[in-house]
Amino acid sequence: MTLSYSHAHQQGSGTTEVVAVLVAITEHTARVLTVDQGKLLPNGPLMPLHRSLQAGVRQWVEEQTQQPLGYLEQLYTFVDTNRRNVDGHALVYVSYLGLVQETQTQQLQSQAIWRDWYDYFPWENHLEGRPSIIMDFIVPALLEWANDTTDAIVQQRRRQRIGLCWGLSETFLAGNDFGNCENKDAGLDTASDNNQDNREWVAEHVLLRYEMLYEAGLIPEAPTYPPSYSANTQISTQTSTQTNAQTRPLPENWSQLIGAPMYYDHRRVIATAISRLRAKIEYRPLIFGLMPDVFTLSQLQQSVEALSGVRLHKQNFRRLLDSQNLVMETGQSSSAQRGRPAKLYRFRHDIELQSLLMDSKLPKRK
Repeated sequence: MTLSYSHAHQQGSGTTEVVAVLVAITEHTARVLTVDQGKLLPNGPLMPLHRSLQAGVRQWVEEQTQQPLGYLEQLYTFVDTNRRNVDGHALVYVSYLGLVQETQTQQLQSQAIWRDWYDYFPWENHLEGRPSIIMDFIVPALLEWANDTTDAIVQQRRRQRIGLCWGLSETFLAGNDFGNCENKDAGLDTASDNNQDNREWVAEHVLLRYEMLYEAGLIPEAPTYPPSYSANTQISTQTSTQTNAQTRPLPENWSQLIGAPMYYDHRRVIATAISRLRAKIEYRPLIFGLMPDVFTLSQLQQSVEALSGVRLHKQNFRRLLDSQNLVMETGQSSSAQRGRPAKLYRFRHDIELQSLLMDSKLPKRK
């Protein structure tokens, strides 16, 4: 089964399309603009509307989505070999990342809808701790994929990649039998508490994790989905001299657990955008393009957390803001219904003007 869906749009004679990833933060939730009931990103034929390609894309995106854009950058160029034009040429699409401020998001008259980006990547949301899907389902399935080869070197490299992408050490992966429910629960405690046996969760590795799931055939967009090894791999539950073969197919609701699928390669495009944003907020104040003109420091922290998918230490966050001199008080306070009114801040004017050139950092993790 594949979600390439070459029939989803009429084929034309062009070979290049524009795909736009528009990101907004509303109510402390990171969202992307989608069309076709969340199955596609805004897309269309590349038209030479302006001498500058980026200016032309900005005009095209704003006309198509009725959303005023702030920050805009080219993301990546993809080749979709599953889609062909009328002459049989593979389709190339140029993707762009655009930021929309919360106050500028509109009730769209078209079929476009804003979707929580964690609807597509549920394993990336660590705001309430590590999602249970990782240790309960994803890691066991990936280990079966790692073992689904007779080449010992390939097995080792796959396990190394699993550890690097999912924040687990090779020692931990080798020492836990995920096929056994009791051991799996024990492994959860070990993964949470034994820091020396685990690697750091690298938030910006979104694309690497998605591509691993794609390669392993664990997401509906993959041409090998569902993976054959999930039904056919024999799992040893006895000693090496006496093997009791079991089968472990994917759960019946796996397609719901693993996130909402999309047509073509558009979920990969979103993964690329999230990786780019998570990496850049560590060294450029791009968050200003997603914030209203005035905000509280708590709102700013919650917005950075929504992007990074991890909680931040409050005092460290504020100390780093002070050291980087990114914000300034407005002299006003919020009209809070409970507790003391919080001070309102805005980004310094020179930060807004020079945001693309600066290397000021915003804090990212506890």
